[in-house]
Amino acid sequence: MDINQNLDKKQVRFQSDNTSTRLGHIASNLARLRTFCNTDYREAVESVTDETLWFIEWTAGEIEPEYAEELVNIQVQLERWRLIFDNILSDDQTRTEVAEKSSVWSGRLLDMSGLLSESTL
Repeated sequence: MDINQNLDKKQVRFQSDNTSTRLGHIASNLARLRTFCNTDYREAVESVTDETLWFIEWTAGEIEPEYAEELVNIQVQLERWRLIFDNILSDDQTRTEVAEKSSVWSGRLLDMSGLLSESTL
């Protein structure tokens, strides 16, 4: 199975979730990005970043405009980071800043998703 078929299957599966769940997945990926930034595992950083970029792409058009704008802003920053991952991962201060920013975004998107405020009965 080629990469495009895998991506298509991932998209179908991801988009079958409601937008709250999708935002939760994006928040989870950003939390994972934070964790991976504190390691030397570049492949994990790249992989979770790529997946997050796709998740945002597949979600932004289906949510409220102000939330979509926030997602797109995150997407743009993630793309910028992708271009300089070598520099980010080789500099402790920059890596810490990226990890902190990812954590903030994760919390914001988790709040935006409403998943934490849903009652679990």
